[in-house]
Amino acid sequence: MPLPFELAVDPSVLAILALVAFTAGFIDAIAGGGGLLTIPALLTAGLPPHLVLGTNKLCATFGAATASYTFYRRKLFAPAQWRNALIGTAIGALLGAAVAHWMPAAWLNQLLPAVVFACGLYLLFGRAPEASGDVATPPARGRQWPQGLGLGFYDGIAGPGTGAFWTVSNLLLYPLDLLRASGVARSMNFVSNACALVVFVGTGQVAWVLGLSMGVALMAGAYLGARTAIGGGSKFIRPVFILVVLALTARLAWQHWFGQA
Repeated sequence: MPLPFELAVDPSVLAILALVAFTAGFIDAIAGGGGLLTIPALLTAGLPPHLVLGTNKLCATFGAATASYTFYRRKLFAPAQWRNALIGTAIGALLGAAVAHWMPAAWLNQLLPAVVFACGLYLLFGRAPEASGDVATPPARGRQWPQGLGLGFYDGIAGPGTGAFWTVSNLLLYPLDLLRASGVARSMNFVSNACALVVFVGTGQVAWVLGLSMGVALMAGAYLGARTAIGGGSKFIRPVFILVVLALTARLAWQHWFGQA
């Protein structure tokens, strides 16, 4: 009987994955897109795609929780104003994770570079929305349902770049500055990660030792990244946000579409 995957992992591989997770947590707290690092790293380590998604949700939940709490403590996210988005995100993530569980592994292997490439194209050719900074105006609650359901579903079924999509859509839909848009994105990302994780745990698609080890490293990176983002403000977040997504998009397309290492 073969050993569970986490029992067969070389300690040096585990250390490398933890370092990747720390970097991903730092990036994700600032600009989103941390999953674009952890998912390819887990695939490279030899996990099948369903186990990759479940394990990634475990470690990502740690990082998202840390970053979300940091923004909340700094009064950059008010849960009462985002109730509809929180509920919609939870429902969407549960549905998305359930669909991912039934998808063939070959489909998942092709899905990842496609969605990341689409994100990169948008950032490359689309004009970034301007941040209004009119934070006194409450967000329109009617827009929160489709936004939460759609992005929650995407995070449940795939996930890479969800934080980035939340940040961009927040700037397009609501009168938020970039720092507060990032605070909302981190909080919604936590909700979708946690809800999707419930499904993956229930279906046995989580490598616990790997996920917990990477989760601790992600928490440390997310804490440092959130404090850096808050201290640096929008001028720091914007260039990191674009560069991270574009660079990781190019790497994934090269590896998964063209079969290059």
